[in-house]
Amino acid sequence: MSDTLVIIPTLNEIENIENIVTAVFSQAKDFHILVVDDLSKDGTPEAVISLQKIFPDKLFLENRKGKKGLGRAYIHGFRWALKKSYEYIVEMDADFSHNPKDIAKLYKACKVDGAQLSIGSRYVDNNVNVVNWNIKRLLLSYFASKYVQIITGIPLYDTTAGFVCYHRSVLERINLDNIRFVGYAFQIEMKFKTWKHKFPIKEVPIVFTDRTAGTSKMSNSIISEAIFGVVKLKLRGLN
Repeated sequence: MSDTLVIIPTLNEIENIENIVTAVFSQAKDFHILVVDDLSKDGTPEAVISLQKIFPDKLFLENRKGKKGLGRAYIHGFRWALKKSYEYIVEMDADFSHNPKDIAKLYKACKVDGAQLSIGSRYVDNNVNVVNWNIKRLLLSYFASKYVQIITGIPLYDTTAGFVCYHRSVLERINLDNIRFVGYAFQIEMKFKTWKHKFPIKEVPIVFTDRTAGTSKMSNSIISEAIFGVVKLKLRGLN
C-alpha cells in the first residue's frame, strides 16, 4: 500500500479527470488517488468508475450530495485518508494547474526534509511563477498573500496555495470540525492553524499553470470570504 494519498476534488471536470489520474499514476513513486466529487453532472464520477477498472486498489471515489465547497470536500477527504492510515495527504486540483511531477517534491519536503506541511508555492522569495493568468488575477492573488501575511503574521509567501502535502499528524491535531471556511479561505485557515500549532512548514517552488480545459470555480463570494475571513481568523486564533 502507498503511504501517500492525493485528494482531487471535482465538480464537472470531465475534460481533465482521465488525464490527471493517468498523469499522477505515471509518476515514479506509487501514489493513491481519492476523487471527491460534488455531484458532477457531466460524467466525471462515471469516468472515475471506469478508470477504477484500470487502476484497482489505488483509485477511489467519494460522491458527495451537492456542492458544499472546496474546503468541505478536502475535509471529507482528510477524514477518509486518516481512517485508511495514509501518512501523507496531498491536495491537488484536477485541471493541471498543479503539475503531477511536483507531487514528488512536496512528498520529499515532508518525508526527507522533515516538514509536516509542504506547500507548492508560486511566490517563494517574492518570485512569481504563474503561467496564463491575466495581470488582474495575478495581482489579486499575489497581494492577497501579502495581505494575509500582514494581518496574521504568518511567515509564508503563498498563503492561498492549494497544492500542499500534510503529514497525518497535522490533520490529527487540527480540529477539522472547527474549520469554518469553505472556499479559498480554507487554504489560508489550514496553513494558519498548522503554523499556530508550531508544525514545521516548507515552501517548495513550483510553476502554476492556469487551466486550459474546463471551467474555473472562482467567484466573488469566494474572494470576499478570503478577504474578510482573514481578520476573523486572526481574532479567533486557534478557536
